[in-house]
Formats: sequence, C-alpha cells, structure tokens
Amino acid sequence: MPRYVAFLRAINVGGRIVKMDALKKHFEVMGFSEVESFIASGNVVFSSKGVRGLDGKIAAALRRALGYEVRAFVRTVAEVADAAARAPFAEKDVAACPTYLVGFLAKELDVDAGRRLSALATAEDRFHVRGRDFWWLSRHGQNDPAISGRALEKALGQPTTLRNVNTIRRLAERYCA
Repeated sequence: MPRYVAFLRAINVGGRIVKMDALKKHFEVMGFSEVESFIASGNVVFSSKGVRGLDGKIAAALRRALGYEVRAFVRTVAEVADAAARAPFAEKDVAACPTYLVGFLAKELDVDAGRRLSALATAEDRFHVRGRDFWWLSRHGQNDPAISGRALEKALGQPTTLRNVNTIRRLAERYCA
C-alpha cells in the first residue's frame, strides 16, 4: 500500500496540544494504516489505498475530532524524497543563512501569486517554486522573520505550512530509502 506524509498546519497552536499517540489514533480511525508521527505531531506518515482527496479528508476529520481547523498537505514519500533532494540555492548561500524552509501548498501557484511571492524576495529572502512546493532561504532567523506568515500567505493566495529542510531530509532518509 502506498505511503504518504501529511504535513499538518496549526495542529498544536493557541495552547492546544495533541499528543502523538492521540493523533495516531485519529488517523487510524480515518482508515489509514502504518501510522507514525515524525519528530512532532505535525508530520504524520501513513499508508492509504489512494491519494485522491486525502488533504480534505484528513482536515475534515481532524476538525470534527479536535474542534478546530487543521489544514493537511499530503505528499507521497516519493514527493518528499524529491523535495529533500532539490537544491535550488547554492551551498555557499545555504551555509550563510540560518533559515532554509520547504513550504507545502494545496495547489500550484497561479501567475499572479507567483508574481506576489517574487515581490517579497530580497537579497535576504529568496524563494524557489516548483509545483505545489516552494523553498525559502532567509538570512533572518525563524523566530525573527522579515516576512510574516500572514504576508507570505497573502502573497501565495492560499494557506501553507513550512518545515525546515533538515526535517524534510530526515523524513526522506527514514521513509524513502
């Protein structure tokens, strides 16, 4: 059965905490198997018969179970491996920046959203978009970003969730070998 990774946005926010074992049970109730939480509860690896509509199915089920919105961005393990292997920025630039993230989207950016994201780019904050994923290299720390999450989502025209590139690489090493 194919393996997937659900990247969850806002699962543990505003003082709400969902323990990994509870999240695993929610995924099993949805009918998924081989469920594991990776590093934190915002990354769930699971098996499913098909990918069609998984983002919406997971988001709706978690909303019912938890009582608040949690967006899900589902990728196959092969897509995670591809994201981990992609190197859109020069290594010297990556070494000079404390923040290197992968952003996941529900759909590809349209031309206008691509322009808005490009308008956010500076010498200190650079972006690379490919399909439903984007990479953000920043000279600013994650705790002190020059671009807020709200500004980023406004430019994208849709919600996103971000993960450190090292987390994506560790996922790929573990599940995509």
